[in-house]
Amino acid sequence: MAFTSSNAEGPVDFFNTFDLEKMAQDVVPKGAFGYIASGAGDTFTMHENIRSFNHKLIVPHTLMDVEDPDTSTVFAGESLPAPMIMAPVAAHKLANNQGEVASAKGVADYGSLYTISSYSSVDLPEVTKALHGAPEWFQFYYSKDDGINRHIMDRVKEQGIKAIVLTADAMVGGNRETDARNGFTFPIPLPIVQEYLPDSVGKSMDYVYKSAKQKLSPKDVEYIAQYSGLPVYVKGPQSKEDVERALSAGAAGIWVTNHGGRQLDGGPASFDSLQEVAKAVDHRVPVIFDSGIRRGQHVFKAIASGADVVALGRPAIYGLALGGSVGVKQVFEKLQAELKLVMQLAGTQTVEDIKHFELRDNPYDPSFDTSNDLKLV
Repeated sequence: MAFTSSNAEGPVDFFNTFDLEKMAQDVVPKGAFGYIASGAGDTFTMHENIRSFNHKLIVPHTLMDVEDPDTSTVFAGESLPAPMIMAPVAAHKLANNQGEVASAKGVADYGSLYTISSYSSVDLPEVTKALHGAPEWFQFYYSKDDGINRHIMDRVKEQGIKAIVLTADAMVGGNRETDARNGFTFPIPLPIVQEYLPDSVGKSMDYVYKSAKQKLSPKDVEYIAQYSGLPVYVKGPQSKEDVERALSAGAAGIWVTNHGGRQLDGGPASFDSLQEVAKAVDHRVPVIFDSGIRRGQHVFKAIASGADVVALGRPAIYGLALGGSVGVKQVFEKLQAELKLVMQLAGTQTVEDIKHFELRDNPYDPSFDTSNDLKLV
């Protein structure tokens, strides 16, 4: 029987992104929802991604001559309505039968930058067409086969994609026990890599990762940049040592992430890593941040901690499940509205002001949790 998920397209009534997660669980098939929403092992790191934002506090400032804060920013030569872009997420058809066509349209309608995954459930030309000229980046799962790598990079260049994001933190899949308990296997093809993994349907993520190169080194960054002629952003550094390796290889930017807590459980929260990484980068290249963004204040804290933009993953996919392209756009708009409110109360007129805002260490119990954890099994 053919896999089918949501067919939704239209406005979604919600108060926050935590609502969206609960609502999406009712419309996405159980195995697919578990794949999207779960993390590795005990999911400690996945939940710390959200809780860790409470390690820092935003002190409200008064008499700052601020009115109608401006959330817009320029990133990588692109004018954005807010410092938020779309993170790469695999297989959007798990959430909505329109897949990446709808998510790309939603991001383009909002006015932001879209990052497509190698494991997209829609092929490159269709996604690029849906963007109608909006900026597009490509997340690269590097193969053991250099012929495959060159072929994919050739296709990326043909599509006019503006940058390559090398995923360095997912050479193998994490210990995702929810998928094992649900017996989850991929019910849909992954067309960008389909000619290399023709029988991926019905297989686990371990099988999908089988062609990925585990032994990544700075030489791979150098080769991708040289062959493609595109800027290469390295996705996954969480320490100053990682930063120096990437920058020494010519990385055009650093993407701080722990893959949404889906890889190494027991590792640091992405927000905690951001502060070390941003200090090590020291404004030499742009810094992108993901993993745990659920509120406007999270966006604010990430920018105040050294990120140039944040990337949205799961919340946008929940919006996709519930409202198609409109739902995706609404998620970006909701977080932008929250960010604008935080900026007003914090006394910051512009995104540049946020970058100079000093957060305060939290002297209280930092374990307060607003994630409203879901039971996935």
